[in-house]
Amino acid sequence: MRPSLHPRLINGPFDDPGLYIDFISEKYAILFDLGEIDSLSSKDILKISHVFVTHTHIDHFSGFDRLIRLFLGQNRTLSFYGPQGFISNVAGKLAGYSWNLVNRYDNSFSLNIIEIHPDSLIRCRFSCQNRFLPETPVVEPFNAVLVETPGWIISAVILDHGIPCLAFSIQEKFHVNIKKDRLESMGLEVGPWITDFKQALFAGSDPSSIFQLFDAKHPGRHISYELGNLSMEIATITPGQKITYITDAVFSNANIEKMVNLSKGSDHLFIEATFMESTHRQIAEDKYHLTAWQAGTLAALAKVRQFTIFHHSPRYTGQEYLLTEEAIRAYNIAVNLHDQ
Repeated sequence: MRPSLHPRLINGPFDDPGLYIDFISEKYAILFDLGEIDSLSSKDILKISHVFVTHTHIDHFSGFDRLIRLFLGQNRTLSFYGPQGFISNVAGKLAGYSWNLVNRYDNSFSLNIIEIHPDSLIRCRFSCQNRFLPETPVVEPFNAVLVETPGWIISAVILDHGIPCLAFSIQEKFHVNIKKDRLESMGLEVGPWITDFKQALFAGSDPSSIFQLFDAKHPGRHISYELGNLSMEIATITPGQKITYITDAVFSNANIEKMVNLSKGSDHLFIEATFMESTHRQIAEDKYHLTAWQAGTLAALAKVRQFTIFHHSPRYTGQEYLLTEEAIRAYNIAVNLHDQ
C-alpha cells in the first residue's frame, strides 16, 4: 500500500542533519532541522509549510537564509518551531539584512515563529510588509502537540543537549488508500474530489452524510453518495504512519524516557549515532550526543519497525559501516532480552 509520507534525509550521514518529509499527492512538505539545504531543489523547498528546528547550533540552522531567500516574493506564511530563545535567534538572523524595500512587495510573505517551553508556546510574527520587525508575542499553553490537522499530528519533547533540544514525531491519524479499480468499475475518475473525500473522513464526518462529486461524463451534474457507503466501496483504511526524528541528546535517564515515549511504535525512526560506544562513549557523554549502540538500544525499546542512523562524527569517515553494525547489534540484543 502506497504510504502518504515520504521521509528522506537531505544530506549524507556525515553532513548537516535534516529530514524532508513529502506529503505524496499533496502540495506541501515539512522539514525537521534546517542545516545546509543545498541538496534540496527550489521546487522541493517551496513546498515546505512548516520547519521544526531541534536547536540553533549552526549545523541545524544555517539553511535559514536560503529558505527565506527563496520565499521572498511569495504570498505565503511559513511556520517555524524551535526551542527556548528561538524568537531571538530568528530576529537576529533577520536583523543581519537591510529590508528597506520589502514593504513595497505586493505579496504578504510572513514568518510565524513558535518558541517551545516546557509548559508554554510563544508565538511571534515577522512580516515582510513590516520589514520583518517582530510583532507582539502571544503566549499559549503547550502539552506535547505542536500542530494538529484533520490528517496528522506533530508532537515534540524537550531533550537535554547541554541546552534545550527538541525531538519531533509526526503521526498520521489513519491512512486512506483509494481502490482505483473500484473507481473505474463505478465510472468515477480521479480528481480533486479525492482530497475532499479524504478530508471528510479525517474530520470524522457522519457516515450517513451526503458526499457530492462532479460527474466527469456529464459536466455540471453531481453524483451523490452516502459518505460511509462510498468509503466502503472505494477506500481501504489502515493505521497511519508514524515518523520520529531524534538528534543531539545525551543518554540520560530523563532523555531515555522521553525519547522512547515519543518514538514508541514508529514506522521509521531517524536517530543520531554520532560516536561509537566501543571507542568513544565518554566523548559522546561529554558532548551530549548518542552513540550508535545507544541509538540501536532506543530503537529496540521503542519497538520501531525501522530505524536509520545519521549525524556521524567525521572521525569515522570511510567507516560508516562500523556505526551501522554497532547499532544493529545493540538493537538485536535489546530485542532478544525483551523477548526472554
